[in-house]
Amino acid sequence: MKLKNVTHLSVKELWSLWRDPAMLVLILYVFTVNIYTAATAMPESLHNAPIAFVDHDQSQLSKRIIDAFAPPYFLTPEVIHDNEVNRVLDTGAFTFVVTIPPNFEKEVFKGLQPDVQVNVDATRISQAFTGNGYITEILNAEVSAYLQGYKSEVSYPVELVMRARFNPALESFWFGSVMELINAVTMIAIILSGAALIREKERGTIEHLLVMPVSDSEIMLSKILATGAVVWTVTLLSVYAVIQGALGVPVNGDVWLFMVAVALQLFAVSSMGIFMATIARSMPQFGLLLILVLLPLQLLSGGTTPRESMPDFIQYIMLLTPNTHFVMASQGVLYRGAELSVIYPQLLALFVIGCVFYTVALRRFKSTIGSMT
Repeated sequence: MKLKNVTHLSVKELWSLWRDPAMLVLILYVFTVNIYTAATAMPESLHNAPIAFVDHDQSQLSKRIIDAFAPPYFLTPEVIHDNEVNRVLDTGAFTFVVTIPPNFEKEVFKGLQPDVQVNVDATRISQAFTGNGYITEILNAEVSAYLQGYKSEVSYPVELVMRARFNPALESFWFGSVMELINAVTMIAIILSGAALIREKERGTIEHLLVMPVSDSEIMLSKILATGAVVWTVTLLSVYAVIQGALGVPVNGDVWLFMVAVALQLFAVSSMGIFMATIARSMPQFGLLLILVLLPLQLLSGGTTPRESMPDFIQYIMLLTPNTHFVMASQGVLYRGAELSVIYPQLLALFVIGCVFYTVALRRFKSTIGSMT
């Protein structure tokens, strides 16, 4: 291969991408707004849930319970009338409406267990799923404290001391932002490399390349290099500007070591994208094929669910894909501050898988080009 030919062809791919505003907007959105919103839009813990109370008791205990629901878990509670419950739930004004029955305080003092009704708007699934547990815990704690006259800590036979490493505050967006970046690297690399080849076939410019003094491997390698250069650059900018800058997520490890893993991942998935483009005849077909390939890669790689929670045969099968090793290496570097001596098996696996994908994609690319000529 001639380095000069590869360089010129890579520059041609970059100019072709620059003249595609839709693809540029997609890249900008995925590596900025998408990462920020995915990390902050749906927190795993309850946060600022709107809640209202129907207080039929009007006692000191009921007022104490209402005052116990405060930010950041809940918004400041509002007291409404009984005939407003259906309306506020239908309009979505509140996620939870708690009804305290009459004589609630008296029955508590008698040692009875009065029922407290909790109405939940289950269409807000992220809040409704965890909100019941918070409400039950707060109610029980306030009733117990009121009966005892003070808040006392329960002594247990065994004291459990929890220490969270790498994320002491258990902030969910620390995890979500990095995993969204990892998914974005895979998705955009496959789309760019595959779209580059399909665009050549749809516009008929692939025939122009075939009459030029360039080889099939030079054409394919130029598309991989151009795709890799773009995605690698925006990934680096996203780490500093979005993850560390806008979100304030601390990165424990060496960012440049992470970028080495990104480069190897791009080599593998860009080859995969070209292979998929040789199978698809148009962009709609490529999009359908992308869904079938991308979802298993992202969901079963260990980024969404820990690999240890999956069946054994899925764990073994996913070791043949680059995403599994990329997630392991990225989490090791960015979360735990792992060095090269720790993640070199994943980097080596990425290189080997990338070489296999490149060889298979090159053979398929040659056969496809040969059929066109």
